[in-house]
Amino acid sequence: MSRKTNIIMPTDEEDARINQGIALDSDNPELTETDFRTMKPAAEVSPALAKARRVRGPQKSLTKRSVSLRLDQDVLEKFKSTGPGWQTRINDALRRACG
Repeated sequence: MSRKTNIIMPTDEEDARINQGIALDSDNPELTETDFRTMKPAAEVSPALAKARRVRGPQKSLTKRSVSLRLDQDVLEKFKSTGPGWQTRINDALRRACG
């Protein structure tokens, strides 16, 4: 099932203005082919930063578990049609059903 996106492509005029702004930004120039060829992996440039791993802090409430669940297509479509947060709404409906 494909995900629908809300990407709005810029018009040719908007694209030209965006590219002009990029060209005028001396603090953040657009990368060239040469820039890409000379790049080095982060681990090579800064090993300490490359090894740093973010760790999730302690849970404030019970941790949810990931499960595989088979639902009727119409039920799934109904929840998904209500937009982002549909999985939370399914969880809430199941919680209400459990009493």
